[in-house]
Amino acid sequence: MEPDKEKSRILYDLCRDQPLAVLATTNGTAPYASLVAIAISEDLRCLYFATPRATRKVANLTGHHQVALLLDNRSNQVSDFSRAAAATLIGHATELQGSERERGLAIYLGRHPHLAGFTASPGTALYGVTVEQISLVTRFQQVIDYHLNP
Repeated sequence: MEPDKEKSRILYDLCRDQPLAVLATTNGTAPYASLVAIAISEDLRCLYFATPRATRKVANLTGHHQVALLLDNRSNQVSDFSRAAAATLIGHATELQGSERERGLAIYLGRHPHLAGFTASPGTALYGVTVEQISLVTRFQQVIDYHLNP
């Protein structure tokens, strides 16, 4: 595989295979990180996560829509120093409503069918993140930035 194709495959596999990500939000003063179950569209341009509305992350998202999500494939072994990959996805998150929610929910539940009861609760919000940039890091130092145009 060519290096660019190899890195693109690593990025695609990482985004499609990892069920969890660390979501970074802010209240305008301080950052906050949360672990969320995610699903991502085939083109990697839209990521979905569900969360109870009565959370700090939702309070943060009410006033500050820009987010970062970290996905990684580490195994907490020494081999991670040469094999682990991490991707930071940067974009804007909005709570989905109506037909957008239905489309996003189908993708989300396709990845996480065990969360159907959780997402059906009126107290649960489904967010869509429009991904604008992805930074892929391999071998703890090789960085490739992908800028996604609308």
